[in-house]
Order: sequence, then structure tokens, then C-alpha cells
Amino acid sequence: MISSIIQFFSDFDPHWAVFFLSMIPITELRVSIPIGIEAYHLSIWKVWLIAVVGDFLPALFLLWVMPQLHDFLLKSKVFGKMFSKRLEQAEKAFFGKYIKYGALGLIIFIGIPLPFTGSWTGALVAFIFNIPFRKSWPLILAGVCLSATIVTIITLFAGGTIRGIF
Repeated sequence: MISSIIQFFSDFDPHWAVFFLSMIPITELRVSIPIGIEAYHLSIWKVWLIAVVGDFLPALFLLWVMPQLHDFLLKSKVFGKMFSKRLEQAEKAFFGKYIKYGALGLIIFIGIPLPFTGSWTGALVAFIFNIPFRKSWPLILAGVCLSATIVTIITLFAGGTIRGIF
């Protein structure tokens, strides 16, 4: 699936490809940074900045639209009960960790570049715990910056190691 997404962006300008790959929840910057540095040979700092902006914008949009979407879905006869149940399950899954670590927990959750721990999920977690927009967006941005830095460092070391072997 990821290879078909990457193939789709192969005809794009490399800068735009990095940007759009960063916006997709399944790839985010965990894929766009290595591609930007290793495949497109773009400047490290440029890739880092483009990936951070591309990863952060959808989360910002989610933070803005989730309250309206939440109200709409709860009023729906079809989705209301199912949506409410899913929110309760998600809250139970994250509650202990959020209470224990607070705002730092959200930054670390987003900043560790593992599947399902990016800015999209972080925005949903912020919504579930009613973290106000004014407080949540800087936390999410900090997590995205942390994740971008970790992925960039891993890419630089792994890329150099791979080139050294072959």
C-alpha cells in the first residue's frame, strides 16, 4: 500500500511529494523524510521543515473540525451510539497515560515515530481529553518536531550505513 502511495507521488515535484506524503496518516513524516533525503536528495533542513508543515496542517484542521463533527455524529441516529461507544473506548485506553504524563505525554506520544502515534492520532487524543485548541496545537507541533528530528537522525545514520555496505 505504501509503495503504491509513493508511486503515485513519483511524478510530483520532490518538494510537493514530501509535503503531501507528510499529510497522509499512513505515511506522515516517517516516510516523507527518508524519501526526501535519500530518494530526492533534498536539503536536510528543507525536508525537515516541509515534512513538519505537511504533518502538522492536517492535525490543525482536525483540532478545528472535530468539535463540529463530534456534535454532528452524536445527533446522528445511525452513527451516534457507535461513535459514543468508540470515544469511551479510546478515552479508557489513553486516560491513565494522559493523567500520569499530562501535556508531556501528548508530546512524547506524537514524537515517538511508531505506527498510530502521529499528529492525526495526537489531535484525536487531544480532542478526547478536551484539551483546548490554544493548548493542544503547540503540544502537537512540539511532538511533530520531535518526531521529525528523530526520523531525520535515523535516516541520516541508516542511509549512510546502507551506502557504506553497498
